[in-house]
Amino acid sequence: MNRKAITSILILAGTSVAGLILAGAGFAADVPQGPDLGRPASPAAVARWDREVAPDGTGLPPGRGTARQGEKIYAAQCLSCHGKYGLGDSGDQLAGAQMGLTSDYPEKTIGNYWPYATTLFDFIRRSMPMTAPESLSDDQVYAVTAYLLYLNNIVGEDAELNAKTLARIKMPNRNGFINAYAGDKDAAH
Repeated sequence: MNRKAITSILILAGTSVAGLILAGAGFAADVPQGPDLGRPASPAAVARWDREVAPDGTGLPPGRGTARQGEKIYAAQCLSCHGKYGLGDSGDQLAGAQMGLTSDYPEKTIGNYWPYATTLFDFIRRSMPMTAPESLSDDQVYAVTAYLLYLNNIVGEDAELNAKTLARIKMPNRNGFINAYAGDKDAAH
């Protein structure tokens, strides 16, 4: 579901629900209030929300970052939930899986589960940190993404991630998902 659809649903749900959901993301000013309930989201609000990054890297913004830079940002913004070295705490474990996905106790981490590094960037950019989604700059998101990929032995500590280099990363589980709609043009409709 894209941001336009989510915006419409939230507007229909009412300002109290939409306000609670979007206030933490800094979108409270974009949510219709009082007599404006039911007003369509402004083009500026939709544009602000509709900035997804595709698996092939389409939509990646300008910017750059390294794991060394990301380690400092992670310590300040992510460690309290995801633990030291991404080993998990109140938030998910992001690195350090000892058990594979087919074991009796599978561990889903970035390195053994996520199929695309670009969608990892997109998720972090939209959703993290949980207490202030979308508060990180694009450079900070590239750096945190680099750090998490470094923790999962996918990139080196000094590798610079940007729109070109991030899109070229081949994740270990790239082929671990089945596209149920491949070849069936009507299945998605």
